[in-house]
Amino acid sequence: MYLGIDLGTSEVKAVVIGADGALLALAGSALNVSRPHPRWSEQAPADWWQAACDTVAKLRAQLGDELFRDVRAVGLSGQMHGAVLLDRDEQVLRPAILWSDSRAAPECAELSRRAPRLHAIAGNLAMPGFTAPKLMWVARHEPELFARIATVLLPKDWLRLRMTGRKVSDPSDAAGTLWLDVEGRNWSDELLAASGMRRDQMPSLVDGSAPSGVLLPEVARAWGLDEDVIVAGGAGDGAASAVGIGAVNPGDGFLSLGTSGVLFVVNDRFRPNPASAIHAFCHTLPQRWHQMSVMLSAASCLRWFCRLCSVDEKSLLAEIEQLDDEQRANAPLFLPYLSGERTPHNDPYASGVFHGLSPEHQRAALGYAVLEGVAFGMVDGLDALRAAGTGVSQLSLVGGGARSPYWAQLLADALEVKIVTHVGSEAGGALGAARLAWLADGGSEAEVCRKPAPQALHEPDARRREVLRTRLQRYRDVYERFPPLHGEDG
Repeated sequence: MYLGIDLGTSEVKAVVIGADGALLALAGSALNVSRPHPRWSEQAPADWWQAACDTVAKLRAQLGDELFRDVRAVGLSGQMHGAVLLDRDEQVLRPAILWSDSRAAPECAELSRRAPRLHAIAGNLAMPGFTAPKLMWVARHEPELFARIATVLLPKDWLRLRMTGRKVSDPSDAAGTLWLDVEGRNWSDELLAASGMRRDQMPSLVDGSAPSGVLLPEVARAWGLDEDVIVAGGAGDGAASAVGIGAVNPGDGFLSLGTSGVLFVVNDRFRPNPASAIHAFCHTLPQRWHQMSVMLSAASCLRWFCRLCSVDEKSLLAEIEQLDDEQRANAPLFLPYLSGERTPHNDPYASGVFHGLSPEHQRAALGYAVLEGVAFGMVDGLDALRAAGTGVSQLSLVGGGARSPYWAQLLADALEVKIVTHVGSEAGGALGAARLAWLADGGSEAEVCRKPAPQALHEPDARRREVLRTRLQRYRDVYERFPPLHGEDG
């Protein structure tokens, strides 16, 4: 059996799969995000560790001690770009700055000036969510703390340090730092120096499907596992979800509806196109890369709206499904930019908007606008991928949003592509992490990385095409015509 742990933003999720790849158990533990100032997003790494231990305990309780002890390897998946800063004694110096934090927007311009070859080497624009600008912000605003930094780890790799005592990352996660030579799959001294960092402050790198260490004896005992359990290199959450859905060959793709929204397509070579705010990263498997469009708020928009209206997601979705065509066509428009936006705008100051409200609008109409706004954000991402030379006609849907057939159909209608959900789609990165553990234990890629059984196929509904196209254009006009209330000077 194999254990996969996914360190997300809103929860730590974990699964156990059997030797045949079947999903045997799934559990999760919630996390909170601290926002001490506008545009800041932070978490305490100690909370990640507690949530990981709690989630493993839930899996152990589900399966029983004897069966759980059959776990042979562990894989890791995690939210990308977060900066965990450690001193010489491997103590955390400050709360981790997360991918959704946009305080380092001024440092992005500075990094681009210092590193003229940034786009060619890293394959990406300098965006405040990436790791390098965060460290430049720390150097500017917390210089005494910056001087004490001995190591910078990404979130899942800090979990690995607690599990194995080793400082290791993988190319897919490291590609999101702006310190990696993405084509060469190794750290770039040129980019490190441009942000005031050194190679000795970086973890070593292994492919996600390779062993990175074994569990420390005290962790193995606490979790009820043997001491020779392998820990795989793992992956950033996008690449891990790709492995979980079987998107491992050039042309394979998927759409992820998690806290953020991701469109991911596998490439056989490094294909950067930073002008469209498309990410070009390493895949976690050897000699593969991928292009990715990212919107910063996706399923998190629905969670936000439900909290705002004191309604659970299931009830709200049931209300939305009762809307008729006219009510949907006349619903408000929603811009889902609650944390700024990456693809295609690269605008950390973009803000969320409800536009076109009137007295007859009820909660369900606003809820529909939220689902539709996220779908339109995905359309913008798909258009950017197509402009970068990547075409798709069918996408698998993964992440928590995959639980809603209504949302899946809306995505198919808006994107005008077939959307497929799979058995276990909601497991996302945790399933991919478990598969990487299996590969690290000697499994073959052909056997391990099979596409899960399809659950449902959602074909685009041609009857909705013109209405959605008209609303999409109005949605784009709203962004162009109404600047955010707060920008660089706000």
